[in-house]
Amino acid sequence: MKQFKLIDTLMGWIAFAIAAVVYCCTIEPTASFWDCPEFITTAFKLEVGHPPGAPFFMLTGNIFSQFTDDPAKVAMMVNIMSALFSAACIMFLFWSISHLTRKLVGENGEVKTLAQLITVEAAAMTGALAYTFSDTFWYSAVEGEVYAYSSLFTAVVFWLILKWEDNADKPGADRWLILIAYLTGLSIGVHLLNLLCLPALVLVWYFKRNSNPNVKGSLMALLGSFVLVAVVLYGIVPGIVKVGGWFELLFVNTLSMPFNTGLVVYIFILIAVVLWAIWESTVQKNRLRMNLSFIAGIGMLGIPFYGHGIMSIVCGVVAMGILYFVLNYAKEGVHWVSARLMNTTLLCLLMIMIGYSSYAVIVIRSEANTPMDQNSPEDVFTLGSYLSRDQYGDNPLLYGQPYSAPVKMEVKGQYYVPVSIEGAPQYQRVEKKSENEPDRYEVIGHKNKYVYSYNMLFPRMYSERHKRNYEEWMGGISGKNVTIDHVGERKTIKVPTMMENLYFFWSYQVNFMYWRYFMWNFAGRQNDIQGHGELEHGNWITGISFFDNMRLGDQSKLPTELRENKGRNVFYCLPLILGILGLVWQVNKRISTKNGMVDEGVKQFWVVFFLFFMTGLAIVLYLNQTPVQPRERDYAYAGSFYAFAIWIGLGVAAISDLLNKYVFKKKEVYGAVLSGLCLLVPVQMASQTWDDHDRSGRYTCRDFGQNYLMSLDEGKSPIIFTNGDNDTFPLWYCQETEGIRTDARVCNLSYLQTDWYIDQMKRPAYDSPAVPISWKRLQYVTGTREGISVRPGELERAIEILKDDPQAMKDLLGDNPYELSNIIDRWILNENEELQCFPTDSVVITIDKEAVRRSGMMIAGDSIPDVMHISLKGKRAVYKSEMMIYEMLCRTNWERPLYVACTVGSDNYGSLGNNFVREGLVDRITPFNTKKTGMTMDTERMYDNIMNKFRFGGLDNPDIYLDETVLRMCYTHRRLMSSLAMQLLREGKAEKALNVARYAEEVIPAKTVSHNYMSGSLDLARVWLINGEKQHAEDIVMGIATNACEYLQWYSSLSKKVQGSCAQDILYNVYQLNASVEILKDAQSENHKTMEEALQIYHVMFQDYLYR
Repeated sequence: MKQFKLIDTLMGWIAFAIAAVVYCCTIEPTASFWDCPEFITTAFKLEVGHPPGAPFFMLTGNIFSQFTDDPAKVAMMVNIMSALFSAACIMFLFWSISHLTRKLVGENGEVKTLAQLITVEAAAMTGALAYTFSDTFWYSAVEGEVYAYSSLFTAVVFWLILKWEDNADKPGADRWLILIAYLTGLSIGVHLLNLLCLPALVLVWYFKRNSNPNVKGSLMALLGSFVLVAVVLYGIVPGIVKVGGWFELLFVNTLSMPFNTGLVVYIFILIAVVLWAIWESTVQKNRLRMNLSFIAGIGMLGIPFYGHGIMSIVCGVVAMGILYFVLNYAKEGVHWVSARLMNTTLLCLLMIMIGYSSYAVIVIRSEANTPMDQNSPEDVFTLGSYLSRDQYGDNPLLYGQPYSAPVKMEVKGQYYVPVSIEGAPQYQRVEKKSENEPDRYEVIGHKNKYVYSYNMLFPRMYSERHKRNYEEWMGGISGKNVTIDHVGERKTIKVPTMMENLYFFWSYQVNFMYWRYFMWNFAGRQNDIQGHGELEHGNWITGISFFDNMRLGDQSKLPTELRENKGRNVFYCLPLILGILGLVWQVNKRISTKNGMVDEGVKQFWVVFFLFFMTGLAIVLYLNQTPVQPRERDYAYAGSFYAFAIWIGLGVAAISDLLNKYVFKKKEVYGAVLSGLCLLVPVQMASQTWDDHDRSGRYTCRDFGQNYLMSLDEGKSPIIFTNGDNDTFPLWYCQETEGIRTDARVCNLSYLQTDWYIDQMKRPAYDSPAVPISWKRLQYVTGTREGISVRPGELERAIEILKDDPQAMKDLLGDNPYELSNIIDRWILNENEELQCFPTDSVVITIDKEAVRRSGMMIAGDSIPDVMHISLKGKRAVYKSEMMIYEMLCRTNWERPLYVACTVGSDNYGSLGNNFVREGLVDRITPFNTKKTGMTMDTERMYDNIMNKFRFGGLDNPDIYLDETVLRMCYTHRRLMSSLAMQLLREGKAEKALNVARYAEEVIPAKTVSHNYMSGSLDLARVWLINGEKQHAEDIVMGIATNACEYLQWYSSLSKKVQGSCAQDILYNVYQLNASVEILKDAQSENHKTMEEALQIYHVMFQDYLYR
């Protein structure tokens, strides 16, 4: 059909338009939680985000940010970029499906009839729109994250593979491969997932170049594809950094040149050598020069130099020697490796280099010391660590330790020390003691790997930190006993058996962390609450009652809030059935060609299957995930779901083929038209998934981040300590992108243990002066003072020795030996490493009372104490981040407020929790022991912050969608307001307490955020009750009590074994019901008796769990 290409192109653009409209209508108008605020900020101001970075995302995001001059709309522009790139992904998916379908239903791969046209376009549109409205892809499409962009690269590369297949026999066909290489290089600057398309590319190449492919050849092609992935991932990506590092050491350490000179020289030489090799393979005048230049190019890229040190050089020399032999080998005058192959390979490598060069942005911007400069990758060595994500560690894959195996120990001197294998050296710039010193690098350590006392094959349960979680998931681990040598003694440990190991792999890593997500997208989703194996949270469902009830219990007995959860989507397995039908049809489809019948379908199947496998189960194998992940991880497998969407499209063609074969034998167009009814499947999917993917009108991330900042005292350059993604990135976004409270300094405690982050804190940022850290860089550089031991009694012994010489005591220990600043200056910063300790577990800070008064903080006691006591009792060591808090505490003298975000865990308080005064979403560090005085809240300041400064992200909109992450932050805000109201009541300020309760109902209404104990709603009910508003109190409490009863009724419908795994949830809901009954009793409610009777029934029903 002459018009097929035009119609196909037009239909692809229609698919793009549908997806674009849908995604742009449902984008979040500002930043979302998790990494999105950070990515948007890095795009807007080209700052350096977390490893391994996304420089090409930054550059394109920056272009989109130029379309507005309003900083408040920058996030929307970046989100629109994700939406449009996602829509483009859908367009290329459409064309890929139409290509594959055309090959199977057309004549010699060409569409000749109207029936074939309808079938091809219906298949492509159904598969494309099914993916458009799938849960995982839609989630990424409406926020400023890298996964939408990465999906676009996957879609374009796969489509280009198919384009090459169509044009492989034409002149200049290699240009498609070169373009694929270029996009692969660019994709590294977004996410590495696109590399997993390479096996599909190699299979297409093999099937195209071999008219009679066989199993052996296919396996060899697959093996070659895995080598190709390894070459890019473990050759080019780290290899350029490695060889660049050698040049850098030569030019800086040996030739005394400035930093980065060697890197610049290396880049020029690399480009020159690769261009020379391309020239030689183009003109083909001298085979020897051609081979040598090719080897030189490969060597300069660092591909052969695996490992480190001498071993790396030996590997490189051996590999290049083998390569030289292969290049020279000829049979009957014909070389195994043709000049064309060498030329194409070099051009592809050049394109990957050019694409990969986007990482220069990271180094350049880091050198500029941007306010956000994570890991500070300003030279080739720190860039290497940044790219390899060293800070996250690594997991054992094929061989390693089980979770119960201790690290092997050996005797050194008088101590046992861990055994480790020395890894690659870690270089760092030498800190100059004078400006005249030349630039130099020094080795500060090695990437050592611990040796464990016991190892096993394929270790899936390896993390000691997750020991309890493994056992909970498995329902107990029988294991086997093995005897090991540990600190000179024979010790018996229990390790999981291989069968238990494999069971965890299948049940958790494969089934729960992959197939569950897969079924979410193509069968249905129970709700959007993150589950950890419970029957009521986050499972996949079908919407077919008997099947779901058989797997998960009677779904009609679920609590109302779960049955009506917007994340509940049912597809009745229609997309899944279409996909399986398409897969089976593709495998069995044979087509007629000039050379007879060909198994074209089988070839296609293996191409799509390995795209499906590599972007799905292969990632599961690689990640080796531990239980209790902080968030759902389905976004990592979007490429796998993309591949299945191809089979969904082919399922439409299968239906058309079957109808034409068995029903409409002579009128194929009827079958094609009827198969087009499959378009109703994505329409049904859209009807289910729209409400839980529509983020329009939701400003919670931006507003809640702003609320943290607005809780801080104004005009005094406050410092706030945070710890996690969701109490750090939104704050950075507010400051860096929207310019909110740039006088404050956000200090992340998990980063504060690193030298690069302390460097940044010591620099001014916008309106915030440098953080008061007086330490010189040599005193906190990596490897120095990482942990300061606490040695109680050491100071007392020193005082006893010097007690007869007061002047010597003063000179050595200061006016007050217990003063924190004296301990820091005279002990911790002492050049003698043996004296670098806390010589006491009880330190003090002398209080400047006038400074405290000037600070404006609430006087949380009868008077200002003379000293502030800090107890280190029970601590074995104080780590660098805590040391920096103490340093700031000493140097600020109370005039620069220090705050801790209320969401920071008590483990990170630095033993200062007894000195907190809450002023909003933050706790102010004060010199008062507020636990003793009871004055833990500055109600006046907190009231002003909440009532006048806080914003609530559109929560008053009844149609707003709030996922679990947002709801947790809503609970935090309501809990904050309820605690304020209760404290106001204690202070006799009943009217203000009632104002807070009213405001809480207005800005966080129950219709969008239901009441429960976790959100402080019971305290709000008490406030209403004490103020005589019994009906308001009863409404809140009855909502909580009814919900608790529904949950308990649900648990009662489960088996005893399942109930045992829900014991904590049962206890929680019984507690909620019990507290609700007490309030109903105080309110003299008519519902009190009913709920009390229900409570008694559930006490009897669940007594096994309540009275353990």
